[in-house]
Amino acid sequence: MAEKPHMNLAVIGHIDHGKSTLVGRLMFETGAVPAHLIEKYKAEAKEKGKESFAFAWVMDTLKEERERGITIDIAHKRFDTAKYYFTVVDCPGHRDFVKNMITGASQADAAILVVAAPDGVMDQTKEHVFLSRTLGINQLIIAINKMDAADYSEERYNTVKAEVSALLGLVGFKASEIPFIPTSAFVGDNISKSSENTPWYKGPCILEALDLLKEPEKPDKLPLRIPVQDAYTISGIGTVPVGRVETGVMKKGETVTFMPSGATGEVKSIEMHHEEQAQAVPGDNIGWNVRGIGKNDVRRGDVCGPASKPPSVADEFTGQIVVLQHPSAITVGYTPVFHCHTAQTAGTFMSLDKKLDPKSGEVKEENPTYIKAGDAAIITVKPTRPMVIEPVKEIPQLGRFAVRDMGMTIAAGMCMSVKQK
Repeated sequence: MAEKPHMNLAVIGHIDHGKSTLVGRLMFETGAVPAHLIEKYKAEAKEKGKESFAFAWVMDTLKEERERGITIDIAHKRFDTAKYYFTVVDCPGHRDFVKNMITGASQADAAILVVAAPDGVMDQTKEHVFLSRTLGINQLIIAINKMDAADYSEERYNTVKAEVSALLGLVGFKASEIPFIPTSAFVGDNISKSSENTPWYKGPCILEALDLLKEPEKPDKLPLRIPVQDAYTISGIGTVPVGRVETGVMKKGETVTFMPSGATGEVKSIEMHHEEQAQAVPGDNIGWNVRGIGKNDVRRGDVCGPASKPPSVADEFTGQIVVLQHPSAITVGYTPVFHCHTAQTAGTFMSLDKKLDPKSGEVKEENPTYIKAGDAAIITVKPTRPMVIEPVKEIPQLGRFAVRDMGMTIAAGMCMSVKQK
């Protein structure tokens, strides 16, 4: 049986709008979670007086999460539709977990945005829509959830649909091309089949909408880029870096270079799941051994690429960022930590070039004196030590970054251009 094409699915939206319940329901309806397990969860939830959390508990298996009733970590779960197999990247809705949201969403091919019908658009709904755009998610499905709590009102559905459409338009999504599905994850309306509770709705249910998504193009035509997650020393073999192939194809016998160190050598072996491979393609998690590369030549955050087209090492780069939160104002000289692929490097804001309207992307102000939470801006950054980053237009997988400081995510952004070292 040939493996179905794989898609990573992010589930985003405001806290308490039913993300985990929706995912739990999808797992249940597609048979990924057996019915007896759901019954066990239901009984447990009832005991604690939290009956509506039964499906959410399928996802939130961490004990602490159950007690707090919110989603903390990103849980990876698989379910299958007729056409695809999906890995759900359950993106937490909570403020402190925006870093997870960023790392989670940046791996997603598509997202379901969950908006509760009674509440409509809330702060995190907006934030997650902006973020998903910044992080390159181009395909969306909107679940207008908790329709049971809105008495399955078509009028309420239309109101929320209009609100969300306006929000999507601000960041350049075309609402006319996006399905808006009235759902109740708790009751099971319009998840795997059309619901009698919404006779006025004629569009696809969630599972049908998932099968209508376009398969993401494999970035195997781009130059090879493998960010190093770790490097091990294995007796009898030598140094073995491990990481996930983001773009391009690596073949045995090829000459590769690790940047920023510049160490170069020939690929001796490629291993995946403890089996030798002749080549590795995007999405593969591999270990590989390179002739002449020693323990000190490669570390986490380095990027491996072809010697003929090595990864770009930035002396400076310009980035477009959205400031998510900052206790005061950000000015020239600010030096937070940039998280890009597997690298974490401090970088100094050398100049604030433009302040943008975060909604339209139009320039509001040239060379602003400061930027603050809610602003979008174009900035020039000088990493404090050599760092690999690529323009998002050329290699999107290595062009996105998060900016962290004081234990929180200050901004999310993408690299527009690189001044090479």
